[in-house]
Amino acid sequence: MAKKDDNLKSKSHAQAAILGEALPYMRRHAGETFVIKYGGHAMGDPDLAELFANDVVLLNHVGINPIVVHGGGPQIAEMLDRLKIQSSFVDGLRVTNAATVEVVEMVLAGKINKQIAAAINHAGGLAVGLSGKDGNLIHATKVRRTKRDPDSNIEKILDLGFVGEPKSITTHLLEVFKETDIIPVIAPIGSGDNGETYNINADTAAGSIASAMSASRLLLLTDVAGVLDEKGALIQKMDAAKAIELIDNGTIKDGMIPKVETCLNAIGEGVDAAVIIDGRVPHALLLELFTEHGAGTLIEAS
Repeated sequence: MAKKDDNLKSKSHAQAAILGEALPYMRRHAGETFVIKYGGHAMGDPDLAELFANDVVLLNHVGINPIVVHGGGPQIAEMLDRLKIQSSFVDGLRVTNAATVEVVEMVLAGKINKQIAAAINHAGGLAVGLSGKDGNLIHATKVRRTKRDPDSNIEKILDLGFVGEPKSITTHLLEVFKETDIIPVIAPIGSGDNGETYNINADTAAGSIASAMSASRLLLLTDVAGVLDEKGALIQKMDAAKAIELIDNGTIKDGMIPKVETCLNAIGEGVDAAVIIDGRVPHALLLELFTEHGAGTLIEAS
């Protein structure tokens, strides 16, 4: 019995120490806006999804204003397969014809969006699911890509269909929510000049919303530890100039390049810092925000 009591005391002391370490960070971030891009393995794993919802509610309860922007690539692919609709990718962007964009909107703004909002509500928060079409939140324009023919050296414009990028962000709804305890959960779907629907990369949407809201943090949950150096070790912190250098010398490569570029764009437009976090780690958000060493790669202005 005495051994059990000692174990309980030890556990209680450890929990108290954790709270003591977190308290200064909670005070520092109270009143700030954080935009969180949620996707990848963290969203597909039920246990991690539950922890994520709990963590978002905790952020809200300690006075932080969290805005969640989510992806859903695997779920879209699964539904397209079920409906026998073929799709392809160019530079990581899904070519989206009229049939595909209907499925994308159905999956993102429907099933996934409401699941995430429901999970946050179940965890004790007050979440509202939105898409970028609600309240004219995301006004989008068509993405254009070019490809140079290796034989003729002539550039060809590639038509990606209804793939868009944010042209402007209308923050009215988000500013209203900021004065309440409502947590917005946003599907990255936007409206074009003529009311057409555009599918937008979730990282890009989150970065644009963070900039428009003058957020203190943009947090991108990924399926990697963060930005790695040439030896494969995690870089915990760097400035924009260093990030550009690592892109130029090839240390940052492949799919990490657009993520870092999203961070750099957000920082250049007024976001205090951006963080690339391993969403596979339980409580990754809390570890990043409320501990000394964080849980990913933080990028700040030079």
